[in-house]
Amino acid sequence: MPSHFRTALAATAAVALTGGLLTLSAGSAAAATPLAPGRADADFNHDGYADVAISSSHAYVSGHKNAGAVSVLYGGRSGQRTATYTQNSAGVPGAAEADDYFGADTAFGDFNNDGYDDLVVGAPGEDVGSDKDGGTAAILWGSASGLKGGTTLKDPRPTKHDNYGAPLEAGDFNGDKRDDIAVGTTSGAATVDVLRGGFSSTKGGGAGSYTVSPAVWSGKGAGIKNLHSGDVNADGKEDLIVNGYAKNDDLDANYWLPGSASGATTKGAQRLPAGFITDIGNTDKDGYADIVTGLEWDSGVGHAHKGGTALIIHGTRSGPASGTIQTFTQDTAGVPGAGEKNDWFGSELDLGDVNGDGHLDLIVGAPGETVGSAKATGAVTVLFNKADGSGITGTGSVFLSQNSAGVPNEDEANDGFGSEVHIDDLNGDKKGDLIIAAPWENGNGAVYPLLTQPNGKSFKGSAGVYVSTVGISTAGTPVFGHNMAD
Repeated sequence: MPSHFRTALAATAAVALTGGLLTLSAGSAAAATPLAPGRADADFNHDGYADVAISSSHAYVSGHKNAGAVSVLYGGRSGQRTATYTQNSAGVPGAAEADDYFGADTAFGDFNNDGYDDLVVGAPGEDVGSDKDGGTAAILWGSASGLKGGTTLKDPRPTKHDNYGAPLEAGDFNGDKRDDIAVGTTSGAATVDVLRGGFSSTKGGGAGSYTVSPAVWSGKGAGIKNLHSGDVNADGKEDLIVNGYAKNDDLDANYWLPGSASGATTKGAQRLPAGFITDIGNTDKDGYADIVTGLEWDSGVGHAHKGGTALIIHGTRSGPASGTIQTFTQDTAGVPGAGEKNDWFGSELDLGDVNGDGHLDLIVGAPGETVGSAKATGAVTVLFNKADGSGITGTGSVFLSQNSAGVPNEDEANDGFGSEVHIDDLNGDKKGDLIIAAPWENGNGAVYPLLTQPNGKSFKGSAGVYVSTVGISTAGTPVFGHNMAD
């Protein structure tokens, strides 16, 4: 099976990065005001502007390698500010230690129902007592001043796994209007622990927990690779999407686990195509959320295409397996460029209303893209919805690299521009702005907030956000921007 783009980076670590592989909940129960139907942005200080959590899980902290950090880009009408959190920050549980990988994955939701979005952060390399690499996670609480203080997320099965907190997801899986937290492990049992909503500063276990075990392999190098959520069958309960290696054929696969009155369940589970789920939202006005999957491999698995593929698996009342599948590649009519080996088109994707017309658009990263003579400098493509909102199309797509007008810096080999991408309204103008990461920029990583201009088709960033901007050490390879909570 072809390996994911991040495996080259993960090979240097004790645990694999989840990147945006299931980046956070696109439709958490009590999350920020939706920018468009089926899509919500995080707002940790409840000021009406979107905030973005940016991971640097390989960052040195107080001399400890790979201790990890999370920085938040707080939106605002007149500009953005940043703040960085580590396990040495006041109120954050634990202490920064080597190979904790704090920030390997993150997820947001209003976990204590106080009107402020909160952030749950995984540290899958944390040693818990004598349990090496058992892993942990913490909820950082939202407030009027932003994230403040934290509470350790309870581990319902300590010592029964490694790397707890590597994949994280939030969603209301039982329809009780409270955000639950799903936690996987990238090594050991292929089991997802779901902690029921009802969290507080003294109640890190919520209102109890249960486990679900999809049909994927357990063991070292296996386990749960990715998690995502959204209400695909429009029954008022969010469903859980789980990625791993299927037991029946050993190939990468995604499983749809429907939400129910008792929570996410394997009863009625459906297998979906390979690839990494990176967002869920209603792209075609039919009332059902659609699943957007990045399949970056050139060949060797269904729907693969040279250069990579983005799939939109349309939701239906009976689940996504019976829905139609749209495919987009760099050879699709209207999409700029051409499919070339190792472009990794589809490595990351995100949904949001870029041009402010009330319909969801799609941004697709291709971090392996060669532009000119700059190999693997990376690029992104913005695919817009049709004027009537009936679906995303290749027509009128926009291609961006670091040499494009409005994008800071320039194309350089191996930057990986587009390794992580997001659409969030940072300045409150009702247009989704582009936040694009290049985790290997200058060996440290960079994130580029690009504000959408009035025409809805052009973008401008005055400067990038760098480790120096957010106060992260340049020691080692921080991979700033490898993951963002959506």
